[in-house]
This record gives sequence, C-alpha cells and structure tokens, in this order.
Amino acid sequence: MPDTQLRTYGLDRPESGDDVVVPFTLENLDCRGRVVRLGEALDAILGRHNYPAPVARLLGEAVTLAALIGSSLKFNGRFILQTQTDGPVNLIVVDLEAPDGLRGYARFDADAVRAAIETGATRPGQLLGNGHLAMTVDQGARMDRYQGIVALEGGTLEDVAHTYFQQSEQIPTLVRLAVAEFTRKGDKRSSWRAGGVLVQYIPPHGQPAMPDLPGDGDFSNPDTADLDFVEDDKWTRTKSLLATLADDELADPDLSAEHLLFRLYHETGVRVFSPVELEERCTCSAERIEAMLRDNFSAGERAEMVVDGEIEVVCEFCSADYHFRLHEFEETEN
Repeated sequence: MPDTQLRTYGLDRPESGDDVVVPFTLENLDCRGRVVRLGEALDAILGRHNYPAPVARLLGEAVTLAALIGSSLKFNGRFILQTQTDGPVNLIVVDLEAPDGLRGYARFDADAVRAAIETGATRPGQLLGNGHLAMTVDQGARMDRYQGIVALEGGTLEDVAHTYFQQSEQIPTLVRLAVAEFTRKGDKRSSWRAGGVLVQYIPPHGQPAMPDLPGDGDFSNPDTADLDFVEDDKWTRTKSLLATLADDELADPDLSAEHLLFRLYHETGVRVFSPVELEERCTCSAERIEAMLRDNFSAGERAEMVVDGEIEVVCEFCSADYHFRLHEFEETEN
C-alpha cells in the first residue's frame, strides 16, 4: 500500500504491531471505534495456566472484549469484565488497569470441559451456559463504581456485548472477536493471539450523545434501546463492510490494525489515530496480599490457614506464589 495513501487516512507514523488498541473514525459514516490486536500479552495470560484449547480461546475472547471496552477509560481506574455461569467454564475474570495493564483467568470444570471436547460442544455459548456477565468501572475508593449486568443465556460474548450497549448505553454497536493459535516459521511452539473490532454509530446533531464510558446509561432498563434514529444507509453500510472481515484476517499476525481498517473502509473514508500499547501486567504483590490477609481475616482464621508453618497464597491471575508466617501479622498488629 503506498505510504501516501495511508498518510491521507491519518497514518503518518509506522504501523502498529501487536498488543495495541488503535482508535479510528469513519467520518463519512458517522461512526467511530477501536481495533485491538493482542499477541505476546495474550499468549502470556493464556499460556501461564495451560488451559484446554477451547477454554483458552474463550478467555482470549473475554480479554479482547475487555480491552475493546476498557480502553475507553479516560482516567486511572479499572475496568473489570466477569462472567458467572452454570456451564463448564463457570467463571471468567478480566481486569484492565487503565491505561494499559491486562490480566485474566478462567475457572472451569475439567471433567465437563473434557466431555464437551469429546462431544464437540465447545462453542462459546455451550462452554458458558446460563448466568450473567458484569462489566464494572472502578474509578477508585473515593468515586462511584458503575456496573452493568447482562444475562448470558447460551450466547456468545459478541452477542452479550451487543445487548450490553443496546440496553445500558443505547448506542448502535457492533463487536467482532477472533482468537487463534499461530505457529510462525522457525518457532518451536504455537502462540495465542487475538483481534477485535468495536464500531459505534455517532448520533446526528440533536440526538442523544454517545457516552465515553460504560455506566452512563440505565443498567436496570429491561427493554432494548429505540434505535429508530439511526440513518439506515450509513449504519447498514458500516455493518456490511465489517461483515466481510474473516476471523483469520482479524487475528492475522501479518496484517496491522491500520491496514485492516484501510482494507475495510478505504472507499468510504477512515482515519486512524495513535495506538495505545497494552501489556500483560498483574497487580498482585506481597504487600497487597499481606494487607488482604490482615484486613479480611481474624487471627484465628489466619491460624487455620497455616500449613507447614506458613500461609501460602497463589495469585489466580499470574500464579505468583506468596508465603507468610503468623508472626509477621503479630508484629504488624502490635
């Protein structure tokens, strides 16, 4: 692609690679959005726990979705995506510490997942089952928390994302997620990577404004949004072009976010902006774990946790192993 063409569409810098969020606008279609590309960061999150492939792929989708939505935060806070369901994968937690730190884990029933693999019942909705997905914006101890809860009823994370935006923010939104394993030439093992696109229609002047953050809408509203104001030709055109994007393109390690957007929307006009880098980063520490044990458990409860003279705590996100002795808490409390 000639550099002059890409500069025309806002790309006057080197193209971004992996582990980035790239914002964009479709000015002629009254839309804006973000593209996420995850490589080493996602591979670190998934590879650390040796998940079965269907579980890894599902958690990868959740991490990608959290990056797409949480990257809209305009302050130092946290965006937390959590599912609790009755399926083989009964809990997923993804934590984005703004602006760039990602971590996540999945809890699953090994026997149920094994049975699902044997019967081919490994679609996201089948692994999740029924329950709910919660999205929380935590602005810190002195600020209000926003939370939206959406029912999970055998659908995909893309489905529930669409429901979330429709019910809570009443914004026409389309989300695409793709997770895959790739083996580059010369590599001894495959690695996980993912891509995601979130695109939203910007209401015309005089219509309800598009909020910047999740939580600005009425989460208790059981009805879907009234989207009659959408200019059908523009939103239909936006969705139709995105529908031409294949999953392998979205996760392709050799296709940058900028070229992906240019490929989709160069005829209608697309402008890309500077990427925000992401990294796999856990927020656990010995100090935080010690404070949690001291503040949330009594001396008697801590005594019951002792095995071979120590209290052992393993971080569910990064698998870091912390060890404490009872006298450490006694010294602190005295």
